[in-house]
Amino acid sequence: MDYKNSEAAADATLGSVHIPGPRAEDRMPDTVTSAAKIVIVGGFGVGKTTMVGSVSEIRPLTTEETMTQAGIGVDDDYGSDTKTATTVAMDFGRIRITDELVLYLFGTPGQERFWFLWNGLFEGALGAVVLIDTRRLEVSFEVIGRLEERGVPFIIANNTFPDGPRYPTDELRGALDLDPHVPIIECDVRRRASSRDVLLTLMRYLHEMALHPA
Repeated sequence: MDYKNSEAAADATLGSVHIPGPRAEDRMPDTVTSAAKIVIVGGFGVGKTTMVGSVSEIRPLTTEETMTQAGIGVDDDYGSDTKTATTVAMDFGRIRITDELVLYLFGTPGQERFWFLWNGLFEGALGAVVLIDTRRLEVSFEVIGRLEERGVPFIIANNTFPDGPRYPTDELRGALDLDPHVPIIECDVRRRASSRDVLLTLMRYLHEMALHPA
């Protein structure tokens, strides 16, 4: 794919109406030669939208909608006293890992009734980050199962909420029934540097898998 030409094509004229292309700061740098799709997955309210927004170098695309009473009894309402919106399709962002490599980030919806959208988001994904909340580990079980079924490599990112219990890595690995080689990293997705460290951990893991396939 010619990423730079595809972006330039967005700057067009329709009749007498000029349609502006990307902002200057959003344009793909000339040094970029390759790209990879990364999916950010997890249960409702674990911080997927926050992570994409904190680490993206471009203005992130979000599809958040206001939570309404229609979701009562249908959606996971954990934390609904402070969370007023939820992702209904996907979040999208972009970050350069090196001068040549850019990652496209796709955050999945957390509410179970929107999980049918995951199949399309998983298509072509190089790998995934599974965000977990230690206050609700059970919401991660099916997420991990779906990735394993599709053969998408993933790492676990433990988003450390202030009131969340802390467990040793080995206990988390056992509770999530993970293979010994799957990385587990603590993070604070509100911080760009922390979210970037998660992505770097994933890329190192994918590189190691490529060098030493099972």
